[in-house]
Amino acid sequence: MYVCLCKGITDQDIIQELDQGARNLKDLNKRLGVGSQCGSCCAATKELINDYRHTADNFSLAYQAA
Repeated sequence: MYVCLCKGITDQDIIQELDQGARNLKDLNKRLGVGSQCGSCCAATKELINDYRHTADNFSLAYQAA
């Protein structure tokens, strides 16, 4: 799904950058340019970051319990 129409950035592009160490919107802006034009993608990008963190936290907790 496209998150940033101005730059043609998809959710998968954002997830890939998060996998490679991006931690916040500022990092994603530097790496991909997300949020650098009209800004309408910022809310969706922040939601993706939060979902990513939540998923990673749950994975870490499940891994530690095993």
